[in-house]
Amino acid sequence: MRLYYSKVENTLPKQKVRYKNFTYSEFDSPDSKGSGKNMKNDFMDLLQEARTIAEIPFRITSGYRTQTYHDELGRRGYKTSKTRSAHQDGYAADISCTDTKSRWLIINSLLLAGFNRIGIAHNFIHVDNHPDKTQNRIWTY
Repeated sequence: MRLYYSKVENTLPKQKVRYKNFTYSEFDSPDSKGSGKNMKNDFMDLLQEARTIAEIPFRITSGYRTQTYHDELGRRGYKTSKTRSAHQDGYAADISCTDTKSRWLIINSLLLAGFNRIGIAHNFIHVDNHPDKTQNRIWTY
């Protein structure tokens, strides 16, 4: 974990920058402003490492989810976990991806960073590291 310190008296700046390429608000559930802070640090650390490896932007389309939002996605016809989703526990994100080169760069960087649960859809990549889910899985939607 790296925190970036200001050069003045070696103190943290007023706005802590924990992740160079992400803000917690990118991970907010649409129905709960500020909920992105529920993302687990170990997940976010790995995701930042993957983003650094990939050297391309990761646009987060889904991060933390409330139960209400999770249920709404199911009603709208999206494939959602029948049990508790890794998104609900702060261990998952979906990354927008619409071309083959970006898909390869993102998946490769996720694996190199240490992720071992990846779902591949037509326009996004799901990644999680939930400790209670079966490990070493790649699936398609």
